[in-house]
Amino acid sequence: MLVRLLYCSRVVDTSPAAVEAILVQAREQNPATGITGILCYGGGIFLQAIEGGRMPVSRLFGELQKDPRHKDVVLLHYEEITERHFGGWTMGMVNLEKVNPNILLKYSEKPGLDPYASSGKVSLALLEDLMASASICGRT
Repeated sequence: MLVRLLYCSRVVDTSPAAVEAILVQAREQNPATGITGILCYGGGIFLQAIEGGRMPVSRLFGELQKDPRHKDVVLLHYEEITERHFGGWTMGMVNLEKVNPNILLKYSEKPGLDPYASSGKVSLALLEDLMASASICGRT
């Protein structure tokens, strides 16, 4: 059974090297467990969608909650799915500094990433819009 989980967290170390290390780790580990998804980063906040089997996704989310590189981890959305939306990425990356702020403004009160202030469905719609607008890099 496939599921999609959407969460947000605050990054403890916001240096580009620390953020890149998290992305590299995901890209290395996810193929073995069949997990795909995208990671959106901006203003010290991660918004991530992960898709895969129920048990691997649940295990990964449990690990993320204990990961000292993240704080304020919040589950935004969880659903059983019939197909993946983000299946082309072991972990695609969206750097919001390179995205037109109007895309963010379409889904929030201000042109910045704040999934803590919006619903999971709105955050998922934002990720789908970013995917449709080719704002995701790192297809592997």
